[in-house]
This record gives sequence, structure tokens and C-alpha cells, in this order.
Amino acid sequence: MAVPARRTSKMRKNTRRAHDSLSATTTTNCLNCGAITKPHHACMKCKTYKGVSIY
Repeated sequence: MAVPARRTSKMRKNTRRAHDSLSATTTTNCLNCGAITKPHHACMKCKTYKGVSIY
């Protein structure tokens, strides 16, 4: 089994992990009922997408 020749420094380790953090999900308000929805998704409360009924 291979063993690293040198210890990974703190800077190199933290630089590699810089993009691993989670970001907050974005939300929008429904144009029809005002409920909070995900962008580009149909509203589950009033069953509309961009103001048009899907049912």
C-alpha cells in the first residue's frame, strides 16, 4: 500500500476544501398564491407554473 512521502499542509488541505461548503437554496414566491416555491418549479399549493394552471 502506498504511503505519502510528506504530510499534507494545512493550507493545501483547506484550499482543496474551499468549494465543499453548502450554499443556501434560493426561493421565489408563487405568482398566483404567493407561496414560497423553488425557482423553475410548479407551485405545489395552487398547482400553477408561471401563472398557468397545470391541472
